[in-house]
Amino acid sequence: MSFKKKQPDIVLFLTTFLLLSIGVIMVLSASSYHAMLFYDNPYHFLKRQLMWAGLGIISMFFFMNFDYYKTKRLIVTGFIVTLVLLVLVLIPGVGINVKGSSRWLGVGSLTFTPSEIVKLAIVFFFARAMSMDTEKIKNFQGFLSYLAVLGIVVALLLLQPDLGTTIAVAGTAFCMFIAAGARLSHLFGLAFTGVLGVIGLIIQEPYRLKRIVGYLKPFETASNEGYQTVQSLYALGSGWLFGIGLGNSRQKFLYLPERHTDFIFAIIGEELGFIGVFLVILLFFLFIWRGYRIALYAPDRFASLLAVGLTSIIAVQSVINIGVVTGSLPVTGITLPFVSYGGSSLTFSLIGVGILLNISRYCHK
Repeated sequence: MSFKKKQPDIVLFLTTFLLLSIGVIMVLSASSYHAMLFYDNPYHFLKRQLMWAGLGIISMFFFMNFDYYKTKRLIVTGFIVTLVLLVLVLIPGVGINVKGSSRWLGVGSLTFTPSEIVKLAIVFFFARAMSMDTEKIKNFQGFLSYLAVLGIVVALLLLQPDLGTTIAVAGTAFCMFIAAGARLSHLFGLAFTGVLGVIGLIIQEPYRLKRIVGYLKPFETASNEGYQTVQSLYALGSGWLFGIGLGNSRQKFLYLPERHTDFIFAIIGEELGFIGVFLVILLFFLFIWRGYRIALYAPDRFASLLAVGLTSIIAVQSVINIGVVTGSLPVTGITLPFVSYGGSSLTFSLIGVGILLNISRYCHK
Protein backbone atom coordinates (compact mmCIF):
# COMPACT_ATOMS: atom_id res chain seq x y z
CA MET A 1 0.00 0.00 0.00
CA SER A 2 1.05 3.60 -0.55
CA PHE A 3 -0.28 4.83 2.80
CA LYS A 4 2.27 6.13 5.28
CA LYS A 5 2.63 3.86 8.30
CA LYS A 6 2.18 5.47 11.74
CA GLN A 7 2.28 4.28 15.34
CA PRO A 8 -0.49 1.84 16.34
CA ASP A 9 -3.46 2.93 18.48
CA ILE A 10 -1.90 3.17 21.94
CA VAL A 11 -5.28 3.28 23.75
CA LEU A 12 -6.41 0.00 22.16
CA PHE A 13 -3.00 -1.53 22.89
CA LEU A 14 -3.02 -0.57 26.59
CA THR A 15 -6.70 -1.52 27.02
CA THR A 16 -6.00 -5.00 25.68
CA PHE A 17 -3.04 -5.48 28.00
CA LEU A 18 -5.01 -4.28 31.02
CA LEU A 19 -7.82 -6.77 30.26
CA LEU A 20 -5.26 -9.51 29.70
CA SER A 21 -3.49 -8.72 32.99
CA ILE A 22 -6.78 -8.74 34.91
CA GLY A 23 -7.61 -12.05 33.23
CA VAL A 24 -4.34 -13.74 34.23
CA ILE A 25 -4.72 -12.62 37.88
CA MET A 26 -8.36 -13.68 38.06
CA VAL A 27 -7.74 -17.05 36.38
CA LEU A 28 -5.23 -17.82 39.14
CA SER A 29 -7.62 -16.69 41.85
CA ALA A 30 -10.70 -18.44 40.44
CA SER A 31 -9.00 -21.72 39.51
CA SER A 32 -6.47 -22.31 42.30
CA TYR A 33 -8.72 -24.45 44.51
CA HIS A 34 -10.02 -26.50 41.57
CA ALA A 35 -6.46 -26.97 40.27
CA MET A 36 -5.16 -28.05 43.68
CA LEU A 37 -8.03 -30.48 44.17
CA PHE A 38 -7.91 -32.17 40.77
CA TYR A 39 -4.32 -31.58 39.57
CA ASP A 40 -2.44 -31.24 42.89
CA ASN A 41 -1.04 -27.93 41.62
CA PRO A 42 -2.74 -24.58 42.31
CA TYR A 43 -0.93 -23.04 39.32
CA HIS A 44 -2.05 -25.64 36.75
CA PHE A 45 -4.47 -23.36 34.88
CA LEU A 46 -2.30 -20.27 35.39
CA LYS A 47 0.67 -21.91 33.65
CA ARG A 48 -1.45 -22.90 30.66
CA GLN A 49 -3.05 -19.46 30.49
CA LEU A 50 0.38 -17.80 30.54
CA MET A 51 1.58 -20.13 27.79
CA TRP A 52 -1.38 -19.27 25.54
CA ALA A 53 -1.12 -15.58 26.45
CA GLY A 54 2.55 -15.60 25.45
CA LEU A 55 1.73 -17.24 22.14
CA GLY A 56 -1.09 -14.76 21.61
CA ILE A 57 1.12 -11.74 22.36
CA ILE A 58 3.79 -12.94 19.94
CA SER A 59 1.10 -13.47 17.29
CA MET A 60 -0.38 -10.04 18.05
CA PHE A 61 2.95 -8.28 17.49
CA PHE A 62 3.51 -10.26 14.28
CA PHE A 63 0.15 -9.31 12.79
CA MET A 64 0.52 -5.74 14.04
CA ASN A 65 3.55 -5.39 11.75
CA PHE A 66 2.40 -7.63 8.87
CA ASP A 67 0.58 -5.69 6.14
CA TYR A 68 -3.07 -6.76 6.49
CA TYR A 69 -3.64 -6.06 2.79
CA LYS A 70 -1.37 -8.96 1.83
CA THR A 71 -3.82 -11.40 3.45
CA LYS A 72 -6.50 -10.73 0.79
CA ARG A 73 -5.19 -13.35 -1.63
CA LEU A 74 -5.26 -16.04 1.08
CA ILE A 75 -8.73 -15.32 2.43
CA VAL A 76 -10.79 -17.70 0.25
CA THR A 77 -8.34 -20.59 0.77
CA GLY A 78 -8.21 -19.93 4.50
CA PHE A 79 -11.99 -19.85 4.74
CA ILE A 80 -12.30 -23.21 2.94
CA VAL A 81 -9.68 -24.75 5.25
CA THR A 82 -11.62 -23.46 8.25
CA LEU A 83 -14.82 -25.10 6.98
CA VAL A 84 -12.91 -28.38 6.58
CA LEU A 85 -11.75 -28.12 10.21
CA LEU A 86 -15.36 -27.58 11.32
CA VAL A 87 -16.30 -30.77 9.48
CA LEU A 88 -13.38 -32.72 10.99
CA VAL A 89 -14.52 -32.05 14.57
CA LEU A 90 -17.79 -33.82 13.77
CA ILE A 91 -16.05 -37.05 12.68
CA PRO A 92 -15.96 -39.65 15.52
CA GLY A 93 -12.38 -40.47 16.46
CA VAL A 94 -11.07 -37.23 14.94
CA GLY A 95 -12.97 -34.58 16.87
CA ILE A 96 -12.64 -34.58 20.65
CA ASN A 97 -15.97 -34.90 22.44
CA VAL A 98 -16.35 -33.28 25.87
CA LYS A 99 -19.68 -33.24 27.74
CA GLY A 100 -21.59 -34.17 24.59
CA SER A 101 -20.02 -31.49 22.37
CA SER A 102 -17.48 -32.12 19.60
CA ARG A 103 -15.61 -28.82 19.38
CA TRP A 104 -11.92 -29.69 19.68
CA LEU A 105 -9.10 -31.03 17.53
CA GLY A 106 -5.67 -32.05 18.74
CA VAL A 107 -3.64 -34.67 20.56
CA GLY A 108 -3.50 -35.14 24.33
CA SER A 109 -3.47 -31.84 26.17
CA LEU A 110 -2.62 -29.86 23.02
CA THR A 111 -6.04 -29.03 21.62
CA PHE A 112 -7.71 -26.10 19.89
CA THR A 113 -11.24 -25.18 18.85
CA PRO A 114 -11.76 -24.49 15.12
CA SER A 115 -14.82 -22.40 16.06
CA GLU A 116 -12.40 -19.72 17.28
CA ILE A 117 -10.69 -19.68 13.89
CA VAL A 118 -14.00 -19.39 12.04
CA LYS A 119 -14.74 -16.10 13.83
CA LEU A 120 -11.72 -14.55 12.14
CA ALA A 121 -12.20 -16.43 8.87
CA ILE A 122 -15.77 -15.24 8.28
CA VAL A 123 -14.83 -11.63 9.12
CA PHE A 124 -12.02 -11.71 6.54
CA PHE A 125 -14.24 -13.44 3.97
CA PHE A 126 -17.11 -10.95 4.30
CA ALA A 127 -14.75 -7.95 4.43
CA ARG A 128 -13.12 -9.03 1.18
CA ALA A 129 -16.38 -9.89 -0.59
CA MET A 130 -18.26 -6.75 0.48
CA SER A 131 -15.34 -4.46 -0.37
CA MET A 132 -14.95 -5.92 -3.88
CA ASP A 133 -18.63 -5.43 -4.78
CA THR A 134 -20.13 -2.55 -2.83
CA GLU A 135 -23.60 -2.83 -4.38
CA LYS A 136 -24.15 -6.57 -3.98
CA ILE A 137 -25.13 -6.30 -0.31
CA LYS A 138 -27.88 -3.80 -1.19
CA ASN A 139 -29.90 -6.08 -3.50
CA PHE A 140 -31.90 -9.06 -2.27
CA GLN A 141 -30.11 -11.74 -4.30
CA GLY A 142 -26.70 -10.48 -3.22
CA PHE A 143 -27.82 -10.35 0.41
CA LEU A 144 -29.07 -13.93 0.14
CA SER A 145 -25.68 -15.07 -1.19
CA TYR A 146 -24.00 -13.73 1.96
CA LEU A 147 -26.67 -15.39 4.10
CA ALA A 148 -25.99 -18.70 2.34
CA VAL A 149 -22.32 -18.52 3.37
CA LEU A 150 -23.30 -17.56 6.92
CA GLY A 151 -25.86 -20.40 6.94
CA ILE A 152 -23.19 -23.00 6.14
CA VAL A 153 -21.01 -21.82 9.02
CA VAL A 154 -23.97 -21.65 11.41
CA ALA A 155 -25.09 -25.17 10.47
CA LEU A 156 -21.62 -26.63 11.13
CA LEU A 157 -21.43 -24.86 14.50
CA LEU A 158 -24.88 -26.08 15.54
CA LEU A 159 -23.94 -29.67 14.70
CA GLN A 160 -21.17 -29.56 17.34
CA PRO A 161 -23.42 -28.18 19.08
CA ASP A 162 -22.16 -24.69 19.99
CA LEU A 163 -25.03 -22.22 20.28
CA GLY A 164 -22.91 -19.55 22.00
CA THR A 165 -20.37 -19.30 19.17
CA THR A 166 -23.20 -19.49 16.63
CA ILE A 167 -24.86 -16.41 18.14
CA ALA A 168 -21.49 -14.61 18.32
CA VAL A 169 -20.72 -15.33 14.64
CA ALA A 170 -24.22 -14.36 13.52
CA GLY A 171 -24.10 -11.16 15.61
CA THR A 172 -20.72 -10.22 14.15
CA ALA A 173 -21.95 -10.82 10.59
CA PHE A 174 -25.04 -8.70 11.32
CA CYS A 175 -22.82 -5.78 12.42
CA MET A 176 -20.77 -6.12 9.24
CA PHE A 177 -23.93 -6.13 7.10
CA ILE A 178 -24.99 -2.86 8.74
CA ALA A 179 -21.56 -1.30 8.11
CA ALA A 180 -21.55 -2.49 4.50
CA GLY A 181 -24.84 -0.72 3.78
CA ALA A 182 -27.42 -3.53 3.73
CA ARG A 183 -31.05 -2.42 3.43
CA LEU A 184 -33.01 -2.04 6.66
CA SER A 185 -35.80 -4.27 5.35
CA HIS A 186 -33.31 -7.07 4.72
CA LEU A 187 -31.74 -6.59 8.16
CA PHE A 188 -35.11 -6.64 9.93
CA GLY A 189 -36.02 -9.78 8.01
CA LEU A 190 -32.74 -11.41 9.02
CA ALA A 191 -33.21 -10.42 12.67
CA PHE A 192 -36.77 -11.77 12.72
CA THR A 193 -35.69 -15.03 11.09
CA GLY A 194 -32.80 -15.32 13.54
CA VAL A 195 -35.08 -14.90 16.55
CA LEU A 196 -37.45 -17.56 15.19
CA GLY A 197 -34.47 -19.84 14.57
CA VAL A 198 -33.18 -19.45 18.13
CA ILE A 199 -36.66 -20.17 19.51
CA GLY A 200 -36.84 -23.28 17.34
CA LEU A 201 -33.44 -24.48 18.56
CA ILE A 202 -34.48 -23.93 22.18
CA ILE A 203 -37.70 -25.91 21.73
CA GLN A 204 -35.84 -28.68 19.88
CA GLU A 205 -33.39 -29.45 22.71
CA PRO A 206 -34.76 -30.09 26.24
CA TYR A 207 -31.58 -28.85 27.95
CA ARG A 208 -31.89 -25.47 26.20
CA LEU A 209 -35.52 -25.20 27.27
CA LYS A 210 -34.46 -25.91 30.85
CA ARG A 211 -31.95 -23.06 30.62
CA ILE A 212 -34.75 -20.70 29.63
CA VAL A 213 -36.79 -21.86 32.65
CA GLY A 214 -33.73 -21.31 34.84
CA TYR A 215 -33.30 -17.83 33.35
CA LEU A 216 -36.94 -16.82 33.89
CA LYS A 217 -37.26 -18.37 37.37
CA PRO A 218 -33.72 -18.78 38.75
CA PHE A 219 -34.53 -18.80 42.46
CA GLU A 220 -37.53 -21.07 42.00
CA THR A 221 -35.30 -23.60 40.22
CA ALA A 222 -32.15 -22.90 42.26
CA SER A 223 -31.44 -26.60 42.87
CA ASN A 224 -31.34 -27.52 39.16
CA GLU A 225 -31.94 -25.32 36.08
CA GLY A 226 -31.35 -22.02 37.86
CA TYR A 227 -28.42 -23.17 40.00
CA GLN A 228 -25.65 -21.55 37.96
CA THR A 229 -27.44 -18.21 37.65
CA VAL A 230 -28.26 -18.09 41.36
CA GLN A 231 -24.67 -18.89 42.40
CA SER A 232 -23.43 -16.23 39.99
CA LEU A 233 -25.78 -13.65 41.49
CA TYR A 234 -24.70 -14.65 45.00
CA ALA A 235 -21.09 -14.01 43.97
CA LEU A 236 -21.86 -10.61 42.46
CA GLY A 237 -24.10 -9.59 45.37
CA SER A 238 -21.60 -10.49 48.05
CA GLY A 239 -18.96 -8.23 46.52
CA TRP A 240 -20.79 -4.96 47.27
CA LEU A 241 -18.64 -1.92 46.44
CA PHE A 242 -15.05 -3.01 47.03
CA GLY A 243 -15.38 -6.80 47.12
CA ILE A 244 -14.33 -9.30 49.74
CA GLY A 245 -10.70 -9.20 48.65
CA LEU A 246 -8.57 -10.69 45.89
CA GLY A 247 -8.28 -14.45 46.39
CA ASN A 248 -11.01 -14.59 49.04
CA SER A 249 -13.85 -15.87 46.85
CA ARG A 250 -16.15 -18.41 48.46
CA GLN A 251 -17.90 -19.34 45.23
CA LYS A 252 -14.67 -20.71 43.74
CA PHE A 253 -14.84 -23.62 46.22
CA LEU A 254 -16.85 -25.58 43.62
CA TYR A 255 -20.12 -23.75 44.32
CA LEU A 256 -20.09 -21.82 41.04
CA PRO A 257 -19.60 -23.97 37.91
CA GLU A 258 -17.26 -22.70 35.17
CA ARG A 259 -15.82 -20.17 37.64
CA HIS A 260 -12.54 -19.59 35.73
CA THR A 261 -14.06 -19.80 32.24
CA ASP A 262 -17.59 -18.61 31.36
CA PHE A 263 -18.39 -17.19 34.82
CA ILE A 264 -15.11 -15.53 35.76
CA PHE A 265 -16.87 -12.14 35.70
CA ALA A 266 -18.88 -13.28 38.76
CA ILE A 267 -15.65 -14.02 40.66
CA ILE A 268 -14.38 -10.54 39.72
CA GLY A 269 -17.56 -9.07 41.19
CA GLU A 270 -17.23 -11.13 44.35
CA GLU A 271 -13.55 -10.38 45.01
CA LEU A 272 -13.22 -6.85 43.59
CA GLY A 273 -16.80 -5.62 44.00
CA PHE A 274 -18.60 -3.02 41.92
CA ILE A 275 -15.32 -1.15 41.38
CA GLY A 276 -13.79 -4.24 39.75
CA VAL A 277 -16.67 -5.04 37.42
CA PHE A 278 -17.07 -1.36 36.52
CA LEU A 279 -13.39 -1.23 35.54
CA VAL A 280 -13.72 -4.32 33.35
CA ILE A 281 -16.86 -2.99 31.63
CA LEU A 282 -15.17 0.40 31.13
CA LEU A 283 -12.18 -1.29 29.50
CA PHE A 284 -14.46 -3.15 27.11
CA PHE A 285 -16.22 0.12 26.25
CA LEU A 286 -12.81 1.67 25.53
CA PHE A 287 -11.84 -1.29 23.36
CA ILE A 288 -15.07 -1.16 21.36
CA TRP A 289 -14.86 2.62 20.94
CA ARG A 290 -11.28 2.50 19.65
CA GLY A 291 -12.04 -0.46 17.40
CA TYR A 292 -14.98 1.24 15.69
CA ARG A 293 -12.98 4.48 15.54
CA ILE A 294 -10.30 2.62 13.61
CA ALA A 295 -13.00 1.36 11.25
CA LEU A 296 -14.28 4.92 10.76
CA TYR A 297 -10.85 6.30 9.82
CA ALA A 298 -9.56 3.22 7.99
CA PRO A 299 -7.75 3.88 4.69
CA ASP A 300 -10.05 1.73 2.51
CA ARG A 301 -13.34 -0.19 2.55
CA PHE A 302 -11.70 -3.58 3.10
CA ALA A 303 -9.83 -2.33 6.18
CA SER A 304 -12.94 -0.58 7.50
CA LEU A 305 -15.15 -3.68 7.25
CA LEU A 306 -12.34 -5.80 8.69
CA ALA A 307 -12.06 -3.49 11.71
CA VAL A 308 -15.84 -3.53 12.19
CA GLY A 309 -15.87 -7.33 12.19
CA LEU A 310 -12.88 -7.75 14.51
CA THR A 311 -14.29 -5.24 16.99
CA SER A 312 -17.78 -6.74 16.81
CA ILE A 313 -16.44 -10.19 17.73
CA ILE A 314 -15.21 -8.80 21.06
CA ALA A 315 -18.28 -6.59 21.53
CA VAL A 316 -20.83 -9.37 20.95
CA GLN A 317 -18.98 -11.90 23.11
CA SER A 318 -18.46 -9.51 26.02
CA VAL A 319 -22.11 -8.36 25.99
CA ILE A 320 -23.38 -11.95 25.92
CA ASN A 321 -21.00 -13.14 28.64
CA ILE A 322 -21.72 -10.26 31.02
CA GLY A 323 -25.44 -10.58 30.27
CA VAL A 324 -25.37 -14.27 31.19
CA VAL A 325 -23.35 -13.78 34.38
CA THR A 326 -25.66 -11.00 35.61
CA GLY A 327 -28.79 -13.02 34.83
CA SER A 328 -29.81 -10.65 32.03
CA LEU A 329 -29.55 -13.40 29.40
CA PRO A 330 -30.07 -17.20 29.46
CA VAL A 331 -27.00 -19.30 30.18
CA THR A 332 -24.96 -20.10 27.09
CA GLY A 333 -21.36 -21.21 26.79
CA ILE A 334 -19.27 -18.22 25.77
CA THR A 335 -16.13 -16.83 27.38
CA LEU A 336 -15.24 -13.26 28.34
CA PRO A 337 -12.58 -12.13 25.81
CA PHE A 338 -9.02 -11.72 27.21
CA VAL A 339 -10.23 -12.49 30.76
CA SER A 340 -11.62 -16.05 30.81
CA TYR A 341 -9.39 -19.11 30.84
CA GLY A 342 -9.12 -20.65 27.38
CA GLY A 343 -6.22 -21.16 25.00
CA SER A 344 -7.72 -20.96 21.53
CA SER A 345 -10.07 -18.13 22.44
CA LEU A 346 -7.31 -16.01 23.97
CA THR A 347 -4.80 -16.59 21.19
CA PHE A 348 -7.14 -15.83 18.31
CA SER A 349 -8.59 -12.82 20.13
CA LEU A 350 -5.08 -11.39 20.41
CA ILE A 351 -4.45 -12.12 16.72
CA GLY A 352 -7.58 -10.08 15.96
CA VAL A 353 -6.22 -7.23 18.09
CA GLY A 354 -2.92 -7.40 16.21
CA ILE A 355 -4.75 -6.95 12.90
CA LEU A 356 -6.78 -4.05 14.36
CA LEU A 357 -3.58 -2.37 15.52
CA ASN A 358 -2.10 -2.93 12.07
CA ILE A 359 -5.04 -1.16 10.43
CA SER A 360 -4.74 1.70 12.94
CA ARG A 361 -1.24 2.40 11.62
CA TYR A 362 -2.69 3.42 8.26
CA CYS A 363 -5.71 5.39 9.51
CA HIS A 364 -6.43 8.95 8.41
CA LYS A 365 -6.02 11.62 11.06
